[in-house]
Amino acid sequence: MPAPQVIAAAAAAITTASVPSSDASANAATAATNATVSTAANSSGSGSSSGAVNSGRHQLRPVKYDYADSFACTYIVSVVAASIAELVTYPLDLTKTRLQIQGEAASVATVATSSSAKANMQYRGMVATAFGIVREEGAVKLWQGVTPALYRHVVYSGVRICSYDLMRKEFTKNGSQALPVWKSALCGVTAGAVAQWLASPADLVKVQIQMEGRRRLMGEAPRVHSAAHAFRMIVQRGGVKGLWKGSIPNVQRAALVNLGDLTTYDTIKHLIMRRLQMPDCHTVHVLASICAGFVAAIMGTPADVVKTRIMNQPTDELGRGLLYRGSLDCLRQTVAKEGFVALYKGFLPCWIRMAPWSLTFWLSFEQIRKMIGASSY
Repeated sequence: MPAPQVIAAAAAAITTASVPSSDASANAATAATNATVSTAANSSGSGSSSGAVNSGRHQLRPVKYDYADSFACTYIVSVVAASIAELVTYPLDLTKTRLQIQGEAASVATVATSSSAKANMQYRGMVATAFGIVREEGAVKLWQGVTPALYRHVVYSGVRICSYDLMRKEFTKNGSQALPVWKSALCGVTAGAVAQWLASPADLVKVQIQMEGRRRLMGEAPRVHSAAHAFRMIVQRGGVKGLWKGSIPNVQRAALVNLGDLTTYDTIKHLIMRRLQMPDCHTVHVLASICAGFVAAIMGTPADVVKTRIMNQPTDELGRGLLYRGSLDCLRQTVAKEGFVALYKGFLPCWIRMAPWSLTFWLSFEQIRKMIGASSY
């Protein structure tokens, strides 16, 4: 074969051999591109699927329950706050009780060792009574009877705060709005009456223990030696029903006190926040609690005097009172023998106690709720 033909045949062979290689490269590039697109699509699809799954998980997750605003938590917080306030102000309560008992028929009818001792025990002012207790009985006696007082608040404060809160939420949109005064008053009276009726046995034991130091100084035999002994003696003399001796004036007094305390605090707090554009802070709590303590003292002192005298009077074998037939009879005898002013005997220590008690309670209550993440009361 001549040389030019050999060269032409060789060139044709080379051209023919290179075409499949180019097609293979193109096919490979196309396959790689398709694989990349497919991978991206799959990645995008899996991301969307993962997002959908995660979104579905968030949607299926149950709503978290706020235990800080639950009934049980509110009950516990109110008991703790009330216990703090009771321990701080209890000496004032003991002084108030001693002042209210002075001048009643029971002290005149008792057998004292001497008339001078009797004179020293009666008709002293608040400060003199407090210093007299410390001098004659010891400083520790200022907290005599505090144990049943704390037992009382386990029932009383928990029930009154929770029941008021439940009734308030029924009257408003979940308690987020301020109640009208008449509705707040109705809630306060009802909550106080129910709570005090349930706590009356502990209150009866507390009053009797508070008066034991005075009885011993006047030469009388002690009636009770401890809270448990007082409880047993009351049941032994009057049965289970005897635990509610004086419960009617007790309930009346608690209804009036909570009308002044719960209603005034709730109303004044929202009034200050709305009119003065103030946030829910300690200043608002202090102002509202001071007003609440003052109104509660004005409304509750007369009923408190009657309640204390009925619960402290001696009883017969059947548990019946020897001095008063009931709260109205006690009210009539007190006004007839000692004048109307006697109904406010102990008002100053009552108010001086209620003001710091209300202040300590509400500040503690609101602060504890804030610490655990609960909403404002």
